[in-house]
Amino acid sequence: MDTKKNITDKQLALDKRYIRMAQIWAENSYCQRRKVGALIVKDKMIISDGYNGTPAGFENCCEDENGHTYPFVLHAEANAITKVARSNNSSDGATLYVTSSPCIECSKLIIQAGISRVVFSEYYRLQDGIELLQKAGIQVDFIDPQADESIK
Repeated sequence: MDTKKNITDKQLALDKRYIRMAQIWAENSYCQRRKVGALIVKDKMIISDGYNGTPAGFENCCEDENGHTYPFVLHAEANAITKVARSNNSSDGATLYVTSSPCIECSKLIIQAGISRVVFSEYYRLQDGIELLQKAGIQVDFIDPQADESIK
């Protein structure tokens, strides 16, 4: 899957910086199996953030005794999108930086939120979310924040 775009060195440096910030934000997650962080950036300003976890008011426990994730756990993208929806900001035309490529459900939210670009640093086990985003005309880029190479 080729997601290479014509991106300047300055934009690539910013992308790597925001992805590293999303990775740090993921550390806030109480989930044991997988910690994911997300930032929504518009006009070089972070307008929202999120990490995977339970809804407000729930105990901060994401997995059952068998290590299975509870169905009510929110993904980082969903947390960031719903947080921006409660603010005075608009995600229309924004970029979402997320540490793991979005699942199909989060991709639907991304499309509906008007986000125009998604940058991620790790592939999720399924690619259907990426395919849906691309079908919707959303630019999707994989970036390894540690690599010295360009966008893949």
